[in-house]
Amino acid sequence: MTDLLTLAEYEAIARDIDLPAAPFVDGKFRRGGGPMMDTVNPATGQVLTQLSTADQGDVDLAVAKAREAFEQGHWARLHPSDRKEVLIRLCKYMTRRKRELAVMESIDSGKPIRDCELIDVPEAIHCLKWHAEAVDKIYDQAGPAGDDAISLIVREPIGVVAAVLPWNFPLLMLAWKIGPALAAGCSVIVKPAEQTSLTALRVAELAHMAGVPRGVLQVLPGDGAAVGEPLGRHMDVDMVSFTGSTETGRRFLHYAADSNLKKVVLECGGKNPALVLEDAENLDHVAEHVVNAAFWNGGQNCSAASRLIVHKAVKELLMARIEARMRDWKTGNPLDPAHHIGTMIDEDHAAKVRGYLQSDETGPYIVPTILYVGADDPAAREEIFGPVLSVIEVSSTDQAIAVANDTAYGLAASVFTANTRQALRAARDIRAGTVTVNCYGEGDMSTPFGGYKQSGFGGRDNGLHAHDQYTEIKTIWVDLSDPAEGDNIG
Repeated sequence: MTDLLTLAEYEAIARDIDLPAAPFVDGKFRRGGGPMMDTVNPATGQVLTQLSTADQGDVDLAVAKAREAFEQGHWARLHPSDRKEVLIRLCKYMTRRKRELAVMESIDSGKPIRDCELIDVPEAIHCLKWHAEAVDKIYDQAGPAGDDAISLIVREPIGVVAAVLPWNFPLLMLAWKIGPALAAGCSVIVKPAEQTSLTALRVAELAHMAGVPRGVLQVLPGDGAAVGEPLGRHMDVDMVSFTGSTETGRRFLHYAADSNLKKVVLECGGKNPALVLEDAENLDHVAEHVVNAAFWNGGQNCSAASRLIVHKAVKELLMARIEARMRDWKTGNPLDPAHHIGTMIDEDHAAKVRGYLQSDETGPYIVPTILYVGADDPAAREEIFGPVLSVIEVSSTDQAIAVANDTAYGLAASVFTANTRQALRAARDIRAGTVTVNCYGEGDMSTPFGGYKQSGFGGRDNGLHAHDQYTEIKTIWVDLSDPAEGDNIG
């Protein structure tokens, strides 16, 4: 495990980092045609750097270079084992600079440095390495064609991919997308969230150093109107992989419909339930998982368990334990490793979260908060995306499942019970892409991640299933019959 430094040491690293400040296109940083954009540390309000942003002309250039690189085949047709070696070299470069990446992520997003050091950076490296190691071990298929033919079912890289990232896990979501996309042989254009562009730009630079050819991985910072929408509407982009709000995800479906019917994969919002049933064992263990599920990353997590659906028989005992554990979750300077919760991403988002708390405070910090609500309360139905846990009391397992499913979302859920039958029944009946039993989590890199209903569309991140969305399936039919035995013509 990485040893954490002191606040003073992290601040010294932050002062010395040479931050990237321009789009990365065709193997180099180059000034974009869009306006200059301040990259701000949300904890201090300090401008970290002025970032040159991309415009429509930069989008067109990046797509043209991505298409050129794809058609040349220096990456797309490279042997999978050779692509693997390049991606593993990228992982080594990232490992050498993991502390720099962690500090960049923290000062850019307000994430606690302890999470960046212990979770985000190592998980991003693990993701890239996992997909690199998988790519030369995925077999295609032969179909049952009979004696006179051979049918081959093969995967081919889909082409030019636009990866549109969220601001809550900038580096990890970058890895979730470029890992399988690059492993498959695609050319990828990354549009980071305008609030958090720094680590994506650094990784693109390291990827080029590692041997990813020019045009295969490019990064275009800028806002949605200048970069996201042009990528979504571009006639030469073959696929968009998007993680972010459901509202923005809908737009990419419209962009695809209005342009070339490009494939779209969406991983969107969630209002995820944690069900604690009457027979749940070890309430201290339950409380630990519920607190982590609700407040990790300040609740700015699409799979955060922001709804606690608890049986009335254990509610009082459980809430006492949850409130006790919350005292250990200190909020403050993200570069101080003593803090578990940093800032909200910006003041506008902080104000949105405070709207549910009826608070007139200001500033980027919001402490963990519990709301006792009914199932129809807005705080129990809308995605707050902050450190707010809405507690809903129920009197039966059936009611708990019904309340869990009474939402437009279906990303993740957790069930706590000592009864295996009840656990499996709940896991089956809850309409969510991931259901954990007696724990909170998202599975691991080998398990597909995505949602039902308005939480997801078109595919899954992680696991071998992630490779499916970046490939086309082709049938090759070979006729083995003897032409001499066929019908004579003429």
